[in-house]
Amino acid sequence: MRATLRWAYSDLRTHRGEALFLVLATAGIVVSLLLATALFGYATNPWQRVFTQAHGAHVWLHTDASADTRKLAALDGVESVAGPLPTASTTVASRGTRASVELRGTGELPSVGRPLLTSGHWLDPATPDGVVLESGLARALLAQPGDPLTLPGTARKLTVVGVADSAEPRYRPGEQPGLVWALPSAVPDPNKQVIGVRLTDPDDTDYAVQRAVTLLGAGAIGEVSTWQQARAEAQGDNRLLGQVLGLFGLGALIAAGLAVHGAIGTRIRGHLRDISVLKAIGFTPGQVVRVFLLQHLAYALLGAVAAAALTEALGRRIPGRFGDAVGVWQGLPGHTAALIVVPVGAVLFIGATTGLAAWRAGRVPPVPVPRATAPLGGRLSGVARRALGVRVPPALVLGWHKAFTRRPRSLGTVARLALPLLLIVVAMSAWTTIDRFHSSPERIGLPAALTVRADAGLNDRDARALLERDPQVAAAYPGVEVAALVPGQTATIALRGLGTRVDPYPYTLAEGRPARGPDEAVAGQGLLDLLDVRVGDWVRMTVGDQPQVLHIVGRSIEPENAGRVVSTSLDTLRENDPGLRPTLHQLRLTAGADPHEVAARLATAGRGHLDVHTVTNPADGLSPLRGVVLGLIAVLALIGLIELLTAIGGTVREGERDLLALKAIGLSPRQITAITVTATGCTALAALLAALALGLPLAHWLIDAQGRSSGLGAGIAQGPSPALLLLLGASAVLGATALAALPAARAARRRLADTLSAVA
Repeated sequence: MRATLRWAYSDLRTHRGEALFLVLATAGIVVSLLLATALFGYATNPWQRVFTQAHGAHVWLHTDASADTRKLAALDGVESVAGPLPTASTTVASRGTRASVELRGTGELPSVGRPLLTSGHWLDPATPDGVVLESGLARALLAQPGDPLTLPGTARKLTVVGVADSAEPRYRPGEQPGLVWALPSAVPDPNKQVIGVRLTDPDDTDYAVQRAVTLLGAGAIGEVSTWQQARAEAQGDNRLLGQVLGLFGLGALIAAGLAVHGAIGTRIRGHLRDISVLKAIGFTPGQVVRVFLLQHLAYALLGAVAAAALTEALGRRIPGRFGDAVGVWQGLPGHTAALIVVPVGAVLFIGATTGLAAWRAGRVPPVPVPRATAPLGGRLSGVARRALGVRVPPALVLGWHKAFTRRPRSLGTVARLALPLLLIVVAMSAWTTIDRFHSSPERIGLPAALTVRADAGLNDRDARALLERDPQVAAAYPGVEVAALVPGQTATIALRGLGTRVDPYPYTLAEGRPARGPDEAVAGQGLLDLLDVRVGDWVRMTVGDQPQVLHIVGRSIEPENAGRVVSTSLDTLRENDPGLRPTLHQLRLTAGADPHEVAARLATAGRGHLDVHTVTNPADGLSPLRGVVLGLIAVLALIGLIELLTAIGGTVREGERDLLALKAIGLSPRQITAITVTATGCTALAALLAALALGLPLAHWLIDAQGRSSGLGAGIAQGPSPALLLLLGASAVLGATALAALPAARAARRRLADTLSAVA
């Protein structure tokens, strides 16, 4: 055992740089996998905790005030109900910020879907105008207990007495109204009501919704929301970040394992004589295998332990969402198990790939086999001979020939080097796609920058004239958005009418054509998946008690409502309901206009009659992904560097046997150096071309697959620009040749005695 440790220590002193790179690469991979685990836990657990503690409802039904919802409690599969609770839609303002809210009347804390107070206290009859705000709404309004709320257009004021968490869909400006709980006496003219239904089996949610709609009548249902929708919204971008980290972490782990495998294989080929000497002095094949295996397991274990310790000690101090995720994850029950399983799994994987290569070392015979004077298949090809005939520099021809002489080994080297480059191309594509969301929102379904709603004090004509007077408003599209029941009455979707046939709304289409004729519409991927329809099909939905039949002629990119949106013109909806009036305007701004400045200017011009919100860009929640991409590129570049150094070392060692022949035919040391540099450059170039050929289609497929799963739809992927790809290629190839230059030059200037010893 002592001899094994002494040989391993001697080998470590000889290959310090390689050992350091392996430790750093392992640490980066394990950190990525641990952060991915933390993000998955952070995405799922907070909502699940609130839902469990609140005894959350699986279905919330918004109905007319006249609907008899008491019959729902008698349905099979219903465990308990909350309500009916009277509701009213209104707008509140605090500290200059306005928000659309649902004012919900309740006295006692409901037994189902009860709010969980985070500050303040619950409603008290002693404070008749007191309200409790949902925590997301409170953050948007910058409100806390004791703050007053005003109702624009009225002299009425409300007082915030508490803030609470809820498992219902969260507040989204311009899309989902916030929740405000108040005493029934504080809800003015309630014309709607809401009832929460908790089921004995959550998997029966769709069936329960269908039975509830049948019992109450489709005309009485205004909107249906389920626990699955609320959970998906709560998880949001955190789950996507976790998926990205996990995917690249696993890819980097595979690349690191292959790099270690290649490094050991190359070292075995370069130290056959040393291994033979070890066996000659008494080392068994098992001891030789253990030398390599324990050595690289120690590197991997050191990197994994360092990564786990750093994540545990400093993870919560990472700024932004990652620090929050690690802080929450550290308090979860499975935290300790994940902190052990992830590093151990990474070490075992690297150990498995190391063992395969080390097994070859154990098979080396005690008596060295004389090496061939020329590599197998070493004859020049016809192309190479013709290249020499037209006076192409011999160094270039021989270098290219040397890079691809041994095909299995050359292909293995190219494949191992191409894998990290491929993942870098995918990471760059993700970065470019996020940049596209920010720089060209109109190309991903967000042609409008502002959503404006006018109150009853301003009619549609005056509101539109006011909006179009602003010099930075390029177009104002009137519209309406209502909830519609899908066929089967198992869920509600968003039915939008925007623009007119004369001035159509500029939807971003990924498939089909715009909706121009009567009853034509475009739909998001989420709606197509929900209804199991395709472009060209007809769909029927119900708005109140009125059926609406539309012909889907195109698929639009819809970042809102998980893509469960069907959009047509306002004229089409008016054919079914002539009295329909616009309830909102979507504003497209001129190039370079600041949406926040325009929103503030319009709110001032509206004198309290306009509720103006900027349109939420889904890429805003993906900003932390940029840091993730940079970190992953650094880890992958480190793995690629390890493989590149391995390839250079193998090329230099294999070139020692040809050194005498090359000098004998008159090649100078500079030309001999150029052969090795050219061989390395050709290997890097082949790996780069393979990475581009496979990485770009893979990146498009992965990004579009994520778009389809989120309801956004395919067609959002954007590859890196040619300039960026050229920079990547130049860095890889020129960097490889620069790294190969020094060891190749040293080998070319070796003394004759050293060369003879290497060949022997």
